[in-house]
Amino acid sequence: MRIAISRGLVEQIVALGAASRDEVCGLLFGQAGRIDAFLPAANVAPDPARHFDLDPAALIAAHRAARAGGPQIVGHYHSHPSGIAVPSKTDAASAAPDGSLWLIVAAGGARLWVAGPGEGDGAGFTEAMLDIR
Repeated sequence: MRIAISRGLVEQIVALGAASRDEVCGLLFGQAGRIDAFLPAANVAPDPARHFDLDPAALIAAHRAARAGGPQIVGHYHSHPSGIAVPSKTDAASAAPDGSLWLIVAAGGARLWVAGPGEGDGAGFTEAMLDIR
């Protein structure tokens, strides 16, 4: 799977991740095959240095806006400040196997994953190609 995204969007999300010791997170908007925009959201996890929990108010507002004809949510992004841009065991345990996009930023780069069925209770991830334009 190839997903188009502008170089500017990727650079902005990577910069947000690099600027924080905590995991940053937010929503990705677009359509099938492309990411057009993003919206940073507060990380409300009890231990934001090691985990992320996207602010439920931001998520609810984005879903309401989408239902009213606004941009469609295609996934989310988050950072791994002291790790690599690969889904963690915590990511797999908390992900829904719904085909949503997971853009993970770490060490100045970004990788894109698609959440799908996994083994046991968690989701599995398949890497998607970022078509940076």
